[in-house]
Amino acid sequence: MSTDTIVKPKKNRVKKWIYFGLILIVYVWAFAGMPVEGFKDTAAQITKSIFSGIFHPDWDYVYDPEGEDLLRGLLDTLAIAILGTFISAFLCIPFAFWAAKNMNRFKSVSGAGKFVLSFVRTFPELVMALLFIKAVGPGSFAGVLALGIHSIGMLGKLFSESVESMDLGPTEALKASGANNLQIIWFAVIPQVMPEFLSYTLYRFEINVRSATILGVIGAGGIGTPLIFALAGRSWDRVGIILLGVIVMVTIIDLISGSIRKRIV
Repeated sequence: MSTDTIVKPKKNRVKKWIYFGLILIVYVWAFAGMPVEGFKDTAAQITKSIFSGIFHPDWDYVYDPEGEDLLRGLLDTLAIAILGTFISAFLCIPFAFWAAKNMNRFKSVSGAGKFVLSFVRTFPELVMALLFIKAVGPGSFAGVLALGIHSIGMLGKLFSESVESMDLGPTEALKASGANNLQIIWFAVIPQVMPEFLSYTLYRFEINVRSATILGVIGAGGIGTPLIFALAGRSWDRVGIILLGVIVMVTIIDLISGSIRKRIV
């Protein structure tokens, strides 16, 4: 065995320990700057109460035919996520072709499209929801608009990358046969990118379901509204059943969406 083969593993080990030490220093420095006095004296008691509510939930709140209940809140949250994803999945397609380099002759055109998508992505869902609450009032409609507009930025970016990475052979063949731009997109581009479009849309839907549960905290509809009221009223058994409902809903959607995406791609 040569000396080079012995020296290289030693160098690799030293590099790994150096990287590990740097990461450890960063974590220690970050946690050392965390103010311990930021935790309230009641933090442990509240945490214990929340876990007690999860293990002893208010089962009567699951369904109430005469008023607000868990199922209506979860369905409202699911509807917000579905509509927001549906809106963004359709509206972002023109932006995706606008931002794709291989769909535009001039780089400045695709660069402008990428800038617009980046600009839309800079606004978080909560900021969007606050703006739409002021514009259309509190409720689910504001949540749908917030998720729909915000998702255009992310889905448009992912869609444009799919268009850029596709095989240009079919498009060149159709151009040679005299097809127009609409025919090229319909018969050569869409069949290639559609599986990835659907996969990204389902993935974005999973994210929007989680985001929709938070938007209700600021008045944009969904299960977040009764959750914040239950927390304010210290109704821990109701907090517990709402958290359990959110966990079950998100888990089921993740499993279904993951299985569908595996079949598509």
